[in-house]
Amino acid sequence: MHRYRSHNCGELRAADVDTDVRLSGWLHNRRDLGGILFIDLRDHYGLVQLVARPGTPAAEVLDKLTKETVVRVDGKVVSRGAENVNPELPTGEIEIEVSEVEVLGAAQQIPFTINADDGVNEEKRLEYRFLDLRRERMHRNIMLRSAVISAIRHKMTSLGFNEMATPILSATSPEGARDFVVPSRLHPGKFYALPQAPQQFKQLLMISGFDRYFQIAPCFRDEDARADRSPGEFYQLDVEMSFVEQEDVFGPIEQLMTELFEEFGGGRHVTSPFPRIPFREAMLKYGSDKPDLRAQLELVDITDVFEGSEFKAFAGKHVRALPVPAVQAQPRKFFDQLGDYAVQHGAKGLAWVRVGEDGSLTGPIAKFLTEENVKLLNERLGLEPGHAVFFGAGEFDEVSKIMGAVRVEAAKRAGHFEENVFRFCWIVDFPMYERDEDTGKIDFSHNPFSMPQGGLEALENEDPLDILGWQYDIVCNGVELSSGAIRNHEPDIMLKAFEIAGYDRDTVEEKFAGMLRAFRFGAPPHGGIAPGVDRIVMLLADEPNIRETIAFPLNGNAQDLMMGAPTELEEARLKELHLNVRKPQVK
Repeated sequence: MHRYRSHNCGELRAADVDTDVRLSGWLHNRRDLGGILFIDLRDHYGLVQLVARPGTPAAEVLDKLTKETVVRVDGKVVSRGAENVNPELPTGEIEIEVSEVEVLGAAQQIPFTINADDGVNEEKRLEYRFLDLRRERMHRNIMLRSAVISAIRHKMTSLGFNEMATPILSATSPEGARDFVVPSRLHPGKFYALPQAPQQFKQLLMISGFDRYFQIAPCFRDEDARADRSPGEFYQLDVEMSFVEQEDVFGPIEQLMTELFEEFGGGRHVTSPFPRIPFREAMLKYGSDKPDLRAQLELVDITDVFEGSEFKAFAGKHVRALPVPAVQAQPRKFFDQLGDYAVQHGAKGLAWVRVGEDGSLTGPIAKFLTEENVKLLNERLGLEPGHAVFFGAGEFDEVSKIMGAVRVEAAKRAGHFEENVFRFCWIVDFPMYERDEDTGKIDFSHNPFSMPQGGLEALENEDPLDILGWQYDIVCNGVELSSGAIRNHEPDIMLKAFEIAGYDRDTVEEKFAGMLRAFRFGAPPHGGIAPGVDRIVMLLADEPNIRETIAFPLNGNAQDLMMGAPTELEEARLKELHLNVRKPQVK
């Protein structure tokens, strides 16, 4: 018999009764019922119940061991009997009557419970991540991640893409976030940068003549954590294609996402095809460029309804309305709670009216509305008895943010929210430029390296604020999975695009010398995208925080509490790297 096991803990069934077996695993739980010990033994594959009779050598050993001790047990498979079957456990029809125990790895008293969620804080979980990963939910999430990545590789290869590797040590990148830098021992005073993304390299692969590239790429950005963003490092499905237009990129990615979310989504429906929503339309209708389409409500711009109005709360401001049908049965608390929710998102309050059975409007601001206001609201919003309308007024961006959040919350509270579904969309037609409110300067709004719609002619003849880029985002259930673009591969167009944003030719030639040089040796039209693997798994696992789907994440302060990173370097190592450390002064 094998030194450690003849079977794993998840595979034994009723057909194995009377079989002599050897198992190894962790002591998951222990119960003493009248001197008879029942032990749950756990390994990667599952859980099986052990039984040790009183007075036996096995019982004496098992009774003294702490939970999470690693043991090897020998025993015989016996039937539990119909009255003791556990239908929720694959091995629930049998148990192992233990005859011999060997301790393989002793365990100290564990700092938190493994077999149940005891509400331990995240910092403690990250400090003992190797224990946290033993929990069923975490183990399931990491295995889901493994399966998803394996499926991505298979599906991308089937779609005609070739997996290629790009450098980790490279030069600083124009991606926009802060680089993580690595000092060079051989080149004093110089630094490598860890890639924020393989952006330039994957474009260079297209210029080198490869046609369809992909990579499960590690990316490094020195940026703050969020619930959907891990600080430090993350992984993305990096994709680039040659001789393509926007729809050519959408096709395989849409197929991949549909198949992936159908396979691993636990039966949740995937809506397909994915709608294409222009950026400006998304901001007006949903208040966000990453709309949650499960919320079946839309915002309506009614700024013109209140032009010249004497109602000071709306006069001279951008006004957005959210009509919500079938709320006649909702109590006043429904409106007050939505108002509180709006305040939490930055509003000073939330104006609203309700439509009565006779079509009249009631509510806190009804008395301020003129007959003309009411007429226009009815026409624009299609109001019917039982409707409620919520209003936001202020600057465009501020109103969009607040009313976008209220839209989703109102849909959830009023029963207009679709559960158990993945609703994808493409956000397209991003503005190429925007005006800085403080300086009045024209600057890039999204991705400076994308091809402007209309090319050089648009750059030379149109108002920069009217020019759109061939840029796109893919969004699922309100989570942005990726940005992408058709690349600007023509030097003259690139130089002109940067000139409009205030960069002279010499600056562009200096900062992007490598890419411009490559473009001048025959570059094909190309484009790509890079969906975040961590975010994909987060959605599939139905987890609210991205760290729950990463085996060893940093905490919110970009620290590895388990390994103690970041660490200080010894003076000898600093000297070898030609570095002096200048710490900030303590105030």
